[in-house]
Amino acid sequence: MAAQPIVHLIHSGGFYGAERMLLDHCLGTPGQHRVVFINAPDALLQRFAEAGVASHNCHCLQELLAHLRQQPGLLNAHNFKAQVFAWVCARRLRLPLVMTQHGFTPRSLKQKFYTWLSLRLCRSRRVRRVACVAQSIALLHLEAGVAEGKLRVIPNGLPEPALELPASLDGPPLREPEVRRDEMEPLVGFVGRLSAEKGPDLFLDALIGLCQQRPALKAVLLGDGEQNQALRERINEAGLATRILLPGYQNDMQPWLKRLNVLVLSSRTEGTPMILLEAMQAGTPVVAFAVGGIPDVLQHRHNGLLAKPLDSAGLGRCIGQLLDDPVLAGELAKAAQVTQRKHYHLPTLARRWDELYRVARESSRV
Repeated sequence: MAAQPIVHLIHSGGFYGAERMLLDHCLGTPGQHRVVFINAPDALLQRFAEAGVASHNCHCLQELLAHLRQQPGLLNAHNFKAQVFAWVCARRLRLPLVMTQHGFTPRSLKQKFYTWLSLRLCRSRRVRRVACVAQSIALLHLEAGVAEGKLRVIPNGLPEPALELPASLDGPPLREPEVRRDEMEPLVGFVGRLSAEKGPDLFLDALIGLCQQRPALKAVLLGDGEQNQALRERINEAGLATRILLPGYQNDMQPWLKRLNVLVLSSRTEGTPMILLEAMQAGTPVVAFAVGGIPDVLQHRHNGLLAKPLDSAGLGRCIGQLLDDPVLAGELAKAAQVTQRKHYHLPTLARRWDELYRVARESSRV
């Protein structure tokens, strides 16, 4: 008897880290995968279709229930709204349910409620397994009373570099750098949504001072989000509009990673960031706050430099250290490539996902 297809549910407004992880997952792990989006933009549906991943868009719970009655499977829910919808559908249609926890951002009262409810759902019998992308996320579940036997830590991973995904048609055209990092002035980069949890403001806390101290230094924030205008105003007030740039969302990060002297992760909270793994694979030196799952991946002065959470001054010192010591930067980047290949390699992690899905199916029959 053929195994049930794996139906991934995700509420999404664009192609970010969780969506990148999901697309790689569908292409690189065993099983018949389908993706059901909740209120996704057409460009995102097109991106998955061009990659050969079957997908469908639903706009409400009733529409989702009708779709799953027609095409049932093992449900894997990937973020809060999708988890609530998936739990209701699994209960009504008696489908096995897996939760994938990419991380939490409990900064507002609403986000704290979402985190609380997500953890409560994971405690319920209807949820067969919970896949956490970092050990720190698994510990939150244990503290919330989720049974240890349900939890599996499976970090994000990357496919082989040759398996490049087709570029999306959404977003502005790629502003591709024309030279490599060793051919012109140093460039430090931030990649991610320009939103509070990703800390672009903390990136500026570090970079404005560095740029004022180092006349040749330039910086770039690659991404878009609600803080865009506030960041621009702050950069203009510092007189650095020609040296700290905001080119917007980029469809292909590889040319930028080859150009950057340092990638900076200034997030307030994280799981296992996909851009971190991409930088490690590309040989780009990384400086980051030691938050969430990042210390699971990076060890200070072994394969990157870590600063204390929210310590922008410490972050700036780490960036300056790599700019001043290219030999150290190269050694850390080479060690990071080894780490990514050994521990965050999707073909290797696929076996763990295959086992998780098998156990979830079997437990649903009990």
